[in-house]
Amino acid sequence: MAKTRVYSNGYFYDLSYELVNPKCEKSILILHGWGANKELMKQAFEKFLSDFKQIYLDLPGFGNSSINIPIDSYGYAKVVENFLTTIEQDIDYIMGHSFGGKIATIMCQNSIFRGLILLSSAGIVLPKSFKIRFKIALFKILKNLPYGDFWRQFFISKDVQGMNEVMYETFKKVVNENFENEFQKIKSPILIFWGNEDKATPLKSGAVIHSLAQKGKFFALDGDHFFFLKHADFICEKIHEDFLKND
Repeated sequence: MAKTRVYSNGYFYDLSYELVNPKCEKSILILHGWGANKELMKQAFEKFLSDFKQIYLDLPGFGNSSINIPIDSYGYAKVVENFLTTIEQDIDYIMGHSFGGKIATIMCQNSIFRGLILLSSAGIVLPKSFKIRFKIALFKILKNLPYGDFWRQFFISKDVQGMNEVMYETFKKVVNENFENEFQKIKSPILIFWGNEDKATPLKSGAVIHSLAQKGKFFALDGDHFFFLKHADFICEKIHEDFLKND
């Protein structure tokens, strides 16, 4: 594990990262999702991408990386871009899970990568179910009653439990970002992988991204939001087949 200090968005960030196989010619940046860290992604993919230089990063506010102010997904993408400049690494491919998929998508707006890999990416805002809409409406009523803070614990998402104020405000910034236009603009080839039983980012979101992508392939696999932990070998096989054979 290594650490570097990056200046971005007007602040300094202490970022924790790991560089695997530094002598390999092809390089891939792998970004984790909300609430996760670089170790989870390294656990899944390191052994299957042995012919890649792999860069794993703890995004600001996660793992061992710091954050100072609430930022949206574009702010995160800027930090990651400045991070790559700081450690003097050029990237051929980029992979992102969930929230990391949105960051990877933004970075593809600014640079042309040889390939983008999305794993149950966030960024598609689907209509909320009646149950969710009812829950939100009920909480808005209860929070204005006496002991309003008491009721909050029964309504907040598991994603925000235990967060500090900066990360909670960050979550509110990123949770409802609609990236349909961003997905549509990507010129790099895209491999899209999804879990059939994913409830955090439903399978329908993957189908929407596939319909928007200019050069996309879509694979629905068995599993939930963290389906990639048991399908990393298949995902990496497709990366090799679709990307490396054409290089």
